[in-house]
Amino acid sequence: MPIQRNDIANLGSLEFHARQIVEGFITGLHKSPFHGFSVEFAEHRLYNTGEPIRNIDWKLFGRTEKLFVKRYEEETNLRCQIVIDTSSSMFFPVGQKLDYQHPNKLWFSAYSAAALVELMRRQRDAVGLDLFDENIDFHADAKLSPVHINLIYSKLDELLLAYDKSERKSTNAIACLHKIAEMTHRRSLVIIFSDMIQNLDSYNELFAALEHLRYNKHEVVLFHVHDGLLEQKLEFENRPYRFIDLESGDVVKLNPVEIKEKYEEIMKQRKDELLRHCYQYQVDYVEADIYKLYDQVLTAYLIKREKLG
Repeated sequence: MPIQRNDIANLGSLEFHARQIVEGFITGLHKSPFHGFSVEFAEHRLYNTGEPIRNIDWKLFGRTEKLFVKRYEEETNLRCQIVIDTSSSMFFPVGQKLDYQHPNKLWFSAYSAAALVELMRRQRDAVGLDLFDENIDFHADAKLSPVHINLIYSKLDELLLAYDKSERKSTNAIACLHKIAEMTHRRSLVIIFSDMIQNLDSYNELFAALEHLRYNKHEVVLFHVHDGLLEQKLEFENRPYRFIDLESGDVVKLNPVEIKEKYEEIMKQRKDELLRHCYQYQVDYVEADIYKLYDQVLTAYLIKREKLG
């Protein structure tokens, strides 16, 4: 069933402000590296004959007997690029009815993205979309138009399908994020939804891809989408299971209780490493456990972001 806009989480009066300088194209909510007459004071300059007098600093004139104009940092609209990992591992857990109470990781990501699209649209911010697995399967630059927003919704609708084992798709997040870093307009807000399931041997390369986004002046928010019980803690019954890799089809037979302690230790190490590198590169990390409702995860993050400023 396609995403129903009436069903998308209502984020109330919450706003998504850029924390760093952004390069937009019309006056809006966010700080720009360009100057104009707006909200935040930047500096004084000498008044030029014929300019409007409303921006003259009369108090400074009283002290210096010279006419100075206040210059302000212009505020600008944000370009937001939403990036979603659509590899087969994002279909976990498989075999359940997909809805608000029972999402898989891709459903959770699609509805979270849709709620953010509505929020950006309300703010008059431009939104773009990237979908990737082994390659970037879809790319749309950030735009404001209703036609463009409808296109994004149609692509998000396509993510709500059930898992098809005949179309297993692996992940090449490293190469895709490097490409996205270059394709996205500089100083954009890049919001990534991914389970960050990557070969341990290439984890450092994955962090280098995140660093590339920051090097290109993008503000980066990473929603680490995962199943907190089954993926992170291996909470299964005490009996043998067949575990099937959703991307490769490889099968492992074991009783998860026998490896649970070691498994949790490894997953904690990976999460700690991810958190450390996000902190190092100033990437905003959001733990997105699908056992929590997606609107609750978004609301908690936006409230926290507003408090931190």
